[in-house]
Amino acid sequence: MAKRIHYTYRSEDKVIAFANDRFTNMFEAIAAAEGIDLTSYLRMEQQVEMTSKDSKAVRDYRDQEFKRMGFKNIRFVKEK
Repeated sequence: MAKRIHYTYRSEDKVIAFANDRFTNMFEAIAAAEGIDLTSYLRMEQQVEMTSKDSKAVRDYRDQEFKRMGFKNIRFVKEK
């Protein structure tokens, strides 16, 4: 079953195709679609993961950073 990602980037709704063999998660896919380099983000995410005791801190960091980058309403859309 094909997957698509629907998201809002800087007040513009967009839909892209998602492939598991190309990206590990939907956040990497949307950043690549918009041409955003995630090198420093991934480095900091790894540090948050190593220092926190729960996964909520990593999720909160991710959500805040992607909001800061201009992304909103990120979700998978399954197609039949």
